[in-house]
Amino acid sequence: MTPEDLAGRLFKVRESLARACRDNGRRPEDVLLVAVSKFHPASDIAAVAAAGQRDFGENYVQEALEKRAELADDPAAARIRWHMIGHVQSRKAAQVAGAFVLIHTLDSVKLADALERRLAVTGQLQPVLMEINIGAEPQKAGVMPEAAEALGAHVLAACPHLELRGLMCLPPVFDAGEAARPYFARLRRLGEDLRSQLGVAMPELSMGMSGDFAAAVAEGATIVRIGTDIFGPRPPKAPAPVA
Repeated sequence: MTPEDLAGRLFKVRESLARACRDNGRRPEDVLLVAVSKFHPASDIAAVAAAGQRDFGENYVQEALEKRAELADDPAAARIRWHMIGHVQSRKAAQVAGAFVLIHTLDSVKLADALERRLAVTGQLQPVLMEINIGAEPQKAGVMPEAAEALGAHVLAACPHLELRGLMCLPPVFDAGEAARPYFARLRRLGEDLRSQLGVAMPELSMGMSGDFAAAVAEGATIVRIGTDIFGPRPPKAPAPVA
């Protein structure tokens, strides 16, 4: 795909996102677009960054670090804000802590403590979202909704270098439009409950992808994660980096 193609796709996504915001009485500038670049080459990221996109999300730690190194001298990539949107094993915490503008996938006390240990050394403050297993699916990552308050309380009490910014989810249905909306509504309500229980603002809701972001916006998403509509289908036979 040419840089012109990618810029055109980005423009269409931004238009669609702005329309979804207006349709729901929201301001487009209040919903952050994160371009999901998993398995796509660094050259495509550079092209999308040159078209004005600033926030990019990666799913795998090693892949993200390799792309960042590859783009280190690219002027278009200099302003990129990197998000970690994939599962992070606690043994990778030292590589992740302080390296991303936002970690979307905090899902355990073990990971919180591992991040805190590293951040206590560097003195950095790391914004995080709690990943919620909103469909209570045993095969998926994420803290169960009923355990979210305990995890949040632990972060607030024991992890002063973690800034709890909100919640993230992947609904059981994938890119399924309105079928995902009940799960987005459930995450929004959980966020409202946790704000009251924990006494913190937690303004962010990271939810919605290429096929369902309009439903997510309708339910209050402040961050949407869009890959396919910007970059096209993921390349076949993609490697499977270890998270």
